[in-house]
Amino acid sequence: MIARTGAIGLLAATLIASAAVAADKVTVAYFLEWPTANQVAQVDKTYDKELGVEVEWRAFGNGNEMTQAMVSGDVDIAYSQGFVPFVVGVTSGAPLKLVGIAVTYAENDLCIVRDDAGITKDNARELEGKKVATPTGNVTHYKLLRTLTHLGVDPAKVDIVQMNGADAAVALVRGDVVMACAFGGPIDRMRTVGKPLMTGAEQEAVGINTFDIVSATDSFAAEHPDLLRKFLAVTDAANAAYAKDPSAVYEVVSGAAGMDLDATKAMMANFSFPSNEEQLSANWLGGGVQEAAKGVADVMTATGNLDKPLDDYSKFVDPSFLK
Repeated sequence: MIARTGAIGLLAATLIASAAVAADKVTVAYFLEWPTANQVAQVDKTYDKELGVEVEWRAFGNGNEMTQAMVSGDVDIAYSQGFVPFVVGVTSGAPLKLVGIAVTYAENDLCIVRDDAGITKDNARELEGKKVATPTGNVTHYKLLRTLTHLGVDPAKVDIVQMNGADAAVALVRGDVVMACAFGGPIDRMRTVGKPLMTGAEQEAVGINTFDIVSATDSFAAEHPDLLRKFLAVTDAANAAYAKDPSAVYEVVSGAAGMDLDATKAMMANFSFPSNEEQLSANWLGGGVQEAAKGVADVMTATGNLDKPLDDYSKFVDPSFLK
């Protein structure tokens, strides 16, 4: 399992990570084809100017690769790292801290109910005894369980079937399941036969969030807290500029993300970039993220993707750099 196979390598590399931080350069992991508001500051080198050091941006294919690079000492900060890879990493011994929320995208991760089922959030208990498709052991699965509980549905009485997004969409359209959950493109196909049980906005309003994070190595956070605070401050300013005038940043962001302009606009339309002040609220680093980390770890353990969750994830979340 992930925890067993990764723990030895992660723990063995901790000493390497603690010795790798260099004061004259900061290395930041990010994703291509994932357009975020802060990429304007990346392109015009605002980060370099405000931090007073060279900021190197290094592209990765997934969040687990980011974790490994941070543990090995090759990366100081990961921007828009997936929440699940972070939870897996720290559960396995990776010396990381969650220091901020990079982007939220609740409307891109939903559960769609067939129209002919007649089930809405108001009578959601009718899902009990029926088949629901979802990828398991990830945030989508965790959000499904949280949503069911919030709506008064007993998850144990729902026939939850493991299906990846594309298969779940086919099953929903075909009528094999009454509801299907997924993220990204499959949701569009699901919408041809149904509607969300809860919209992304409705989920976020009750603390059921979908998001990527900003993480840093323990050593970098301890040795260069001023640089980490400045990094988050520059990000906050870029997010505010985007919120004020989105059209002014699309072209620059599309180039930095390696995407065409229309695709960039379409994707960012479903993104939200919370301010530092918002991130300090109870829904986020004020308690919600810590609770979500434990919930995700419990779900992943129950589905065999982790050997054992930790009792508490609070020590891996540090909101102080946002202040």
